[in-house]
Amino acid sequence: MIAPVAVSLSAIRSSLDAAAPRTLVGKNDNPVSSLLSKADIGMTVTRGTLGISGRPGDIAVTAPLNSTMTVTGQIAGLAGNLTGGITGFLNNAIGQQVGGLTTRVLDQRVDVNGKVVVYSRPAITASWRLHPNLHAQLSLGNSAMQLAGIKLNMASEARPVLDQMVNQQVSALEGRLRSDPFIETAARAQWAKMCRAIPLGGGKTGLPKLWLEMRPVRAAAAQPKISAHAVTLTIGVQAETRITPTKITPHCPFPSKLELVPPMDDGRLQVGLPIDVPFTELNKLLEAQLKGHEYPEQKDAAVKVRVQHVQVGASGKRLLISLDVKAREQKSWFGFGASATIDIWGKPVLDAKNQILRLTDVTLAVDSQAAYGLLGAAARAAVPYLQKAVADKAVVDLKPFAADAKKKIATALADFQRNDNGVKVAAEIRDVRLTGIAFDSHTLRVIAEADGRAKVAVSRLPRM
Repeated sequence: MIAPVAVSLSAIRSSLDAAAPRTLVGKNDNPVSSLLSKADIGMTVTRGTLGISGRPGDIAVTAPLNSTMTVTGQIAGLAGNLTGGITGFLNNAIGQQVGGLTTRVLDQRVDVNGKVVVYSRPAITASWRLHPNLHAQLSLGNSAMQLAGIKLNMASEARPVLDQMVNQQVSALEGRLRSDPFIETAARAQWAKMCRAIPLGGGKTGLPKLWLEMRPVRAAAAQPKISAHAVTLTIGVQAETRITPTKITPHCPFPSKLELVPPMDDGRLQVGLPIDVPFTELNKLLEAQLKGHEYPEQKDAAVKVRVQHVQVGASGKRLLISLDVKAREQKSWFGFGASATIDIWGKPVLDAKNQILRLTDVTLAVDSQAAYGLLGAAARAAVPYLQKAVADKAVVDLKPFAADAKKKIATALADFQRNDNGVKVAAEIRDVRLTGIAFDSHTLRVIAEADGRAKVAVSRLPRM
């Protein structure tokens, strides 16, 4: 199963907006301007509503910043700076007046506005963690303040404080996301749901009651894709499946490492169904088709051969069908030699279009030649009709199983589907087809494939 998990950018924005502090307070202990080296520069920052945008490669989260700087204390070094520059133009009295500015007490406020853009290049790691890979860019508008006739750009004084504030918040968010096991937690829950046995067959299907065992064994993921609307993480899970005659509880250890792979096909769901039908069960299915029937079927036939028992076994690349038969003439039953076992070879072939299993190349086995002597000449004439009956009647209709498999798998998938708390999981089986057959000395196996789609849409994230 390959499922794209699309997290909308609006959901990311809302989650970050709720988590990020609205107000920050800081202080610049090392003013940029020597003029303010003895002043205390405090700052209160209020952020506005976050904005978000996406493009292939990264996400950009924008926060408008409205800051108020408070400058208190004294102006440092103003007199010396001024006096040295105007010695030839000012007399001592003026210089003394300027020198008095060194003791001037400051208590001024100035607004500094700007914005910060935080870029993210998210990447998933083999340890089931998401690394956001954040970096921030701060931009400030011009903000001037007059001190003793000197114009100062306070954005320069504000930048060190804002840089520190932003970097602290970005670093905290980076660390929190890197250590958050939310992907692993969600994957473990779905992994446990996949580890199960699904009932198949039985009931009105006409097939033996079986169980489809699903055992997830591998998990893989492709790196996130970013669009203008969502971040999509594609997760793939591979499970081993087998059919068993009894229900068992599979053991499915969760993988400690996530396999990282190139981009995968989005929204693909495939379930392979190896339908293992023991020959003991196949005997019952064929007996239902042949037992009790007489051949040839024409009413005026000189002799009738009745099938009393059917048994199937493997014989190389073919199946060997043993028929216990009893022959009789129309007017009387045979006495001694009226019963015999006829062995007929047949090659099982899957008719995928009609979803049935039939026998082709039906021929009389060599070992059955001796049985002719027990039947008599008239009965031997009926054997070709018996061969044709096996070719025509020895058919296993797998449509009920395919329909039942589709229904049962769809029922199992319902446990995965949800539409609450901002998460919508959709999974459906669209088709079940039969693709091949094989057999050993005990079991006939029909391979089926169920195709469908799976996808996850996240429109709201929990609070961080």
